[in-house]
Amino acid sequence: MSEQHPVSNVYHNVTVSDPYRWLEDTADPKVHAWSAAQDARTRKYLDALPQRAPIFKQLLSQISATSSSFRSLRAVGDSIFARYTQPPRQQPMIALLTNAADPSLARIIVDPNTIDPKGTTAIDWFVPSPDGKILAVSMSENGSEDGTLHLFDVALGKEIGPLIPRVQYPTGGGALEWRADSRGFWYTRYPGPDRPAAEQHFFLQIFFHKLGDDPSKDAYALGKDFPKVAEVQLDARFNPKLIVVTVANGDGGEFSHYVIGTDGSPRQITHFEDKVVAASADADGALYLVSRKGAPHGKLLKLAPGLTDLSRAATIVPESDAVMLAAGEFGGEPVVVTPQALYLRELVGGPSRVAIFDHAGQPKGMLPLPSVAAVDEVEPLSDGTLLYSVETYLRPPYFSRYDSKTAKASDTPLVQTSPVSFSDTEVLRELVKSKDGTSIPINIVRRKGTSLNGMNPLLLTGYGGFGVSETPGFLGASVRLWLDGGGIFVDANLRGGGEFGEDWHAQGALTRKQNVFDDFLAAAQHLIEEKYTDRNHLAILGGSNGGLLMGAALTQRPELFRAAVSLVGIYDMLRVELDPNGLFNTTEYGSVKDSGEFKALYAYSPYHRVKDGTAYPAIFMATGATDGRVNPAHSRKMIARLQAATSSARPIYLSINAHAGHGIGSALSIRVNQQADVYAFLFDQLGMKLPQANAAR
Repeated sequence: MSEQHPVSNVYHNVTVSDPYRWLEDTADPKVHAWSAAQDARTRKYLDALPQRAPIFKQLLSQISATSSSFRSLRAVGDSIFARYTQPPRQQPMIALLTNAADPSLARIIVDPNTIDPKGTTAIDWFVPSPDGKILAVSMSENGSEDGTLHLFDVALGKEIGPLIPRVQYPTGGGALEWRADSRGFWYTRYPGPDRPAAEQHFFLQIFFHKLGDDPSKDAYALGKDFPKVAEVQLDARFNPKLIVVTVANGDGGEFSHYVIGTDGSPRQITHFEDKVVAASADADGALYLVSRKGAPHGKLLKLAPGLTDLSRAATIVPESDAVMLAAGEFGGEPVVVTPQALYLRELVGGPSRVAIFDHAGQPKGMLPLPSVAAVDEVEPLSDGTLLYSVETYLRPPYFSRYDSKTAKASDTPLVQTSPVSFSDTEVLRELVKSKDGTSIPINIVRRKGTSLNGMNPLLLTGYGGFGVSETPGFLGASVRLWLDGGGIFVDANLRGGGEFGEDWHAQGALTRKQNVFDDFLAAAQHLIEEKYTDRNHLAILGGSNGGLLMGAALTQRPELFRAAVSLVGIYDMLRVELDPNGLFNTTEYGSVKDSGEFKALYAYSPYHRVKDGTAYPAIFMATGATDGRVNPAHSRKMIARLQAATSSARPIYLSINAHAGHGIGSALSIRVNQQADVYAFLFDQLGMKLPQANAAR
């Protein structure tokens, strides 16, 4: 049992004790020793499991045998730059393709695996110059997402020019966009040592760098009036002469927009209160804006070239049953503009559709898609066609080519193949009534013919926050492993996500966050009542905000679950805002400084809801020492509290990886080992076995 050194704080006349505050101090040798002991204890357990080695081998062999893949496409002239993954290499690279989109003709421009043979250097993002001659790349180490900008000569594949530090950090992120003449670029930069250390991961601003100049002399362009928790995106994809600047007010879904023209001067177009959540510019300078003001599913506005007064924008596509996507940290452009049409990415409860309109907003059909699919990227090419990504649960991702002249789609060679087959698998969608009567969709993945005998091992997952939607995506090696062991896999579309628009998100944010947990618990109860599983075979899995979900679920209904896996989770909701990333989260979770929000946070804060003498399920938590999004102290404190409180004989373990962060940018070997840990733990706790043929192979 861990030492307790209680510290008390008073919030709005409520005294709150914290017995493990000392575990927050990462620099303390005692904390380091405690962490090492916890990790060693966990490794001793995991490495002794008979199935851990065969599980790792199956995952590694299947992931390594997966074909190369391309994503994050960026077309420039007749070339396409793309993030290129080639298992079993540790890190994705940047490759150059032609409009033919033929992988056999791909040329590697930047290879982190060569730059850093250890595999711990990752690409955060990249932006090619408009002439295609120079590639700007942010790179970071050990999963930290703490990015430095590098410039590469595309023809030579060699690094050129000086490094520019502090261009990227979680969660504020980072961005860059070139001037139309390719002689300079605007980019984001965090404060340097001239500011206090506590401010150096906030106050993101935009600077301009002219090629050949000393970066220390780069000119300030915009950002002194941005909020402290600004998250900034820059885009000139559809008009290189007009930079669209998107500024998020933390993680809560509020955005403002600016444009930077050829003279370099910024003009503000929207404010946070306007509820415009995405913006794109066409070649003529017209702006297309997704607005949720009076339209929680979104409506499309058009602002004529040269206008900056939002009141003069015309509604060209009204609100519909589908949800128009917002801008955000992950995923492609919500509104894609070509000379011929507008392509509007939309959600219908999780699955995607891409609606096509002319520039006046007249409907012109839909991109062809399977019945349940997700589209993350739509990239126009110089030949007038466009490439769009397609993902389903049971097929690896691929790109289709759409020709607007014929209104037909065709296959491309950009197809990922996998040794994993789901030919024996089906995906069902059911609705669950939550505590307040709201219908919650759940997506059930099972082998065909699975008997509903009430004893199937079942793994339930969800997220429910920040407007992030759970969309169809290839289930891959880990879910195949779970099915091979006789399991059922279920993904829940909880409130707090964006599947059904801003109202759906708002119902699971701030003081209404408990709705998310009620939705998840209702899904668990439904799966038991419908005989998919029982309490002795039900496990739950989540990460980050989904880790908060795990903490809330296992503290509110510990008797409902046999095992819980929580990765890089948030658990102390009263102190989370003291971390850099946590402050960005206050627009989503709320702040203890507000009495009403404090009351809600304290009511569900997992760390504070742990009760002594409670029989908790088996628990496995994992965190990364370099995590800049969620302080690893959350996992340390939560594990210490649970280990001290539980009355069951079920184990509670913590794994801490010194070379990993939040999971973004982690090396392939680290990711596979972490997956093997998770499933070895679950197989052991639920009494599951790999089929002998799989184990032998």
